[in-house]
Amino acid sequence: MSLDRQTRIWMLETMLASRHMDDRIMELYYRDKTPVFDIAAGLIPGEIHSSHGQEACAVGTVSALTGDDWITATHRPHHTAVARGLEIKQILCEIMGKANGLSGGKGGHMHLYSAKHNFSSSGIIAEGMGPAAGMALACRMQGNPGVGVCFLGEAAVNQGAFHEVMNMAGVYKLPFVCVVEDNNWGVSVAKSASTAVARNSDRAAAYNALGLYVDTNDPEDIHAAMSKALRHTRSGSGPVILELKTYRLQGHMLGDPQHYVPDEEKAAFRDCTLDYRAKLEAEGVLTASEADELQARVKAEVDEAVEFAIASPLPDAENALSGNFVDEITGRANI
Repeated sequence: MSLDRQTRIWMLETMLASRHMDDRIMELYYRDKTPVFDIAAGLIPGEIHSSHGQEACAVGTVSALTGDDWITATHRPHHTAVARGLEIKQILCEIMGKANGLSGGKGGHMHLYSAKHNFSSSGIIAEGMGPAAGMALACRMQGNPGVGVCFLGEAAVNQGAFHEVMNMAGVYKLPFVCVVEDNNWGVSVAKSASTAVARNSDRAAAYNALGLYVDTNDPEDIHAAMSKALRHTRSGSGPVILELKTYRLQGHMLGDPQHYVPDEEKAAFRDCTLDYRAKLEAEGVLTASEADELQARVKAEVDEAVEFAIASPLPDAENALSGNFVDEITGRANI
């Protein structure tokens, strides 16, 4: 599948935006947490799981989706959220616990949510499987062309929720795609030490599903595979497991030095942002100077969003309990 120049430039721009946002988050995370480290202190409370190395997975898959489709992302959701079009200012405000955040600062970085974008994420491993399949079922019942898409890591595929939901999706032939971002490490446990099969996409046969595998970490190859998955599942042929080989260039979370990863594996890591920029330059899509200008503009925009988030107000204490229950009359959350 040949993508137009505008889409290819958007892919690089979005990957760079996600990367620079994560770079700034990592830089700010330790502010006011020392000299005695306090995970709840500083600009960014809680934990942070960066998306370094996995940006191609997000732009490649999300670029094939429509506004009717639904996404549940992982506890490492930044790249997916940025690719889906969530505003970086709101993402950063949410991560910093600010009132201007996506959920008023109550969700934090693992629980990014936007009804406008049909997007949610969760810190619970494989938690998104059920909601995404439920969305797929709702789309079918409502005559909506939408597809439910769940992102999860290769270790999360060993959770019971994965097997139960894939079985149900296979029985009912739901318009459902399970995207497995395989970075080879579930926290500090290698895939080979925890998973009986080399490729989780091979498990598709057990659920009467289509299994697809992409090993390039190239957003265009991922887009082509995702497009094939969507054609299959939208046609009523059943669910898809799309497995993407990628790289976790940072530790499982900030503060994890990845000492458990063998040196030879680290030496083989590929940075998809550098690889894709080089590809676009080699194919004449962008000159080196144009790519430099693009990167500089993206950095400036993200830096502006960071300053906006830092200056934004914290939530009012009286709103601490709002949004916890659904209004019995309207059926909507009291936010």
